Amino acid sequence: MRRIITVAIAVLGLVASPLQAQPSDPAARVVVERAVAAHGGDLWLEPETLELAGTATFYDPATGAVRSEAEDYRMWRTFEEGRTAAHEASGKVRIIAKAGDRVIFEVGYDGETTWTERGIMPRAEADAYWANNFGFGIIRSALEDGFALHTAPPRDIGGRRTNMVRILDPNGMQTLFGFDAESGFVTYMAFNAPRGFHERLYGDFVRLANGWVQARRVTLMYDGVIANSVFWSQTRVNGALDPALFKPPAP
Repeated sequence: MRRIITVAIAVLGLVASPLQAQPSDPAARVVVERAVAAHGGDLWLEPETLELAGTATFYDPATGAVRSEAEDYRMWRTFEEGRTAAHEASGKVRIIAKAGDRVIFEVGYDGETTWTERGIMPRAEADAYWANNFGFGIIRSALEDGFALHTAPPRDIGGRRTNMVRILDPNGMQTLFGFDAESGFVTYMAFNAPRGFHERLYGDFVRLANGWVQARRVTLMYDGVIANSVFWSQTRVNGALDPALFKPPAP
């Protein structure tokens, strides 16, 4: 019995541990390259800043009821070159959700410190928070040295054939991406997070005058249950951002 338990623990450890990088599948690389081109090429691959505005709906996972509606939901991002960790904070970010004049929540990261409307977030808590949320941006580094790309079986998402690719970062952390077979757009992303199995669905794409393609509808799920849906109505790429946007509040 002791031997059985030991073997079981070892197997669980293999499942939970980061995967070891293996040589990339050329077919998977082609899918990712096509997605980069479809979303705007070099502009989408190496943006400096991104500003999004719209609305968001947040759900109670226990009851399915709407927990809050953000009539004003905004995100500002700066991007870090050479990103190698899929599920860690990178660059700078600020997100604010408001219902009228009331702040539902606010979170920011200035490259070192994470903060919310309640003040500075302790480092361990911040690392777990970003591990639950960061993941999409790693596709912009996926074609670089040190990353491995592997084809997964295709799926039907939203009634459309979707090509699936597993991206392993240099640390062996895996992120699963889905690409619409017809358009090449990224329509799905998933990874294991401290909070549960994190999935996102992307849709309602729009191409800006500069060629950037943005998903205007993003649905986020944990363990198959919808946590929130975001509806972006405004997109600005590479606009000037005030550094004060990312400044943590005074202690």
